[in-house]
Amino acid sequence: MPDGGRDPDRTRRPGHGAFVSQGGFTLIELLVVIIVLGLLVGLVGPRLFGRVGQSKTATARAQIELFGSALDQYRLDVGSYPTTAQGLDALVRNPNAPNWNGPYLKKGVPKDAWGAPYKYRCCPGQHGDYDLWSEGADGAPGGEGENADVTSWDAG
Repeated sequence: MPDGGRDPDRTRRPGHGAFVSQGGFTLIELLVVIIVLGLLVGLVGPRLFGRVGQSKTATARAQIELFGSALDQYRLDVGSYPTTAQGLDALVRNPNAPNWNGPYLKKGVPKDAWGAPYKYRCCPGQHGDYDLWSEGADGAPGGEGENADVTSWDAG
């Protein structure tokens, strides 16, 4: 052996004359653990990611409801909803409207759960006094699942 006949997997315990084997994992044991972890991630991961999509949709729905309350308060103060051109920004900055008593949102106008601005159309909207919606994860109209639009007219 190159280092004076000592086995590199064995060390001398201080104060004792006997050699003791060092503990450790074999390559096979490590591979088994990696495979088991991979299977767990493969089975549990998709369920967790599905919940993330559901939670983003729920967040968008809650924000739309919050906007609805702010828009109603704006209308009570000013006499009408903000125009499409004024948009949701009228809830945080006075668009030179008489009797504006805002801001109606505490922290500004948030983006939707996917990082895109909410869409707003008013006076009237196609589905009511105003339309307010997010286009979902794909950022395009329509869609299914996480890509579905979240709208003020289809609350639920």
